[in-house]
Amino acid sequence: MGRVTERRRVIRIRDGAVSARPDTLVGEEPLEIRLGGKPLAVTMRTPGDDFALAAGFLVSEGVLGGAEELANIVYCAGATEDGSNTYNVVDVQLAPGVPVPDITLERNVYTTSSCGLCGKASLDAVRTTARWSLGAPAAAARITPATLSALPGRLRAAQRVFDRTGGLHAAALFDTDGELLDVREDVGRHNAVDKVVGRALQDGRLPLRDTILMVSGRASFELVQKAVMAGIPTLAAVSAPSSLAVDLAAETGLTLVGFLRGTSMNVYAGEERLALGAEAARG
Repeated sequence: MGRVTERRRVIRIRDGAVSARPDTLVGEEPLEIRLGGKPLAVTMRTPGDDFALAAGFLVSEGVLGGAEELANIVYCAGATEDGSNTYNVVDVQLAPGVPVPDITLERNVYTTSSCGLCGKASLDAVRTTARWSLGAPAAAARITPATLSALPGRLRAAQRVFDRTGGLHAAALFDTDGELLDVREDVGRHNAVDKVVGRALQDGRLPLRDTILMVSGRASFELVQKAVMAGIPTLAAVSAPSSLAVDLAAETGLTLVGFLRGTSMNVYAGEERLALGAEAARG
């Protein structure tokens, strides 16, 4: 299996002083996801949690919704001409009776570390029907701004590989009190989310109600979609959302928070899940 990090020689220049030294870089390798032996998608990812990544990807595609629908995931042997296993191809087998989607050219997706939707035929193709309604929370379950403010720091503290490379995105799952439930890192932000969701599916925890998904970058349309498909009602990001992300959050009832930095944040949709006080209600 590929390594999470690799060492490379670099020329370092600091205040005019030049030196050569080894540097630690995050690993990036392709992962081909097959469904029932047929190629479905290729994503550039950081090796590790590959089975969770594949499972999470299939949740966002509407193929999987529970652990009972997944038979198994295996690495494909003989992935090269000499028959060796590169650990860069996985095959997902669905449980008996679970419908296998039509794998056409429109569904055959090439995803990069910066875009998890490249190759989609149209916007409608990613507006997948969610299995669960996000619902409205009870007043006692509303999330306080103070709880949200603590999440970026807790996410950053859990990023072990980032500390060594400075080159990874992260996604973390918290409960509504701000307690860390899981965290995954990857060179692609959408892969990090898939790893979190896939692990939850493997553990039989979907839908992920009463949780908060925190991501280290921006909040794109695809990340909102992945949250909705996993039943996650709240998505928070340290950077900006896109206009389509806000539109989809509003349509599905997801709470979307962006620019979460320190005690400052912007709430773009779903403010009813937050304990904002009377001032917000009058605004």
